[in-house]
Amino acid sequence: MISGERKGHRLIAPKGRDVRPTEDRVKESLFNIISPISSGAVILDLFAGTGGIGIEFLSRGASFTYFVDRGAESISVIKKNLEHTKYLDKSEIIVLDARVAIQRFAAKETKFDYIYIDPPYNQTELFHEVLQLISDSGLLKENGLAIVEHDKRLALKDSYGDIMKFDERSYGSKLMTYYKPEEVQ
Repeated sequence: MISGERKGHRLIAPKGRDVRPTEDRVKESLFNIISPISSGAVILDLFAGTGGIGIEFLSRGASFTYFVDRGAESISVIKKNLEHTKYLDKSEIIVLDARVAIQRFAAKETKFDYIYIDPPYNQTELFHEVLQLISDSGLLKENGLAIVEHDKRLALKDSYGDIMKFDERSYGSKLMTYYKPEEVQ
């Protein structure tokens, strides 16, 4: 269920357990922590799954979201959810491995206000690798945030290059960990 401008829209999710849509209570808490979302905000939703988080950003005022996923079923679901919420014109779906997408954004010098990172929980090294790549590539704007949804058993570092952990919230078996560029501390 979406809040904000498109409040009440229900999103579809792929069948099976490969995609875990973020629960409404976790989404609500996330957006309470980071609000307000500026009307010019540019979002990167990595491992986008259903596209729910990126769509929520759009519904709460962001100007554009890039959805990155490499699963064919997820890509199809993201497109349907964007059509349903009428956000196709404020988004781009990129069918790539997240690491390759990060390198392409870096080559174009694209910067983001928010990067949402939610890889498959069983690929623990991917979390560290993606966070380090984001730091090395300088993808976050000066006041940008990287938000990581992960299993509570996975310990993320306090910093990856020049991005530093500044908050962490627990929701049952999962954690939301927040990073920002060091100079903003």
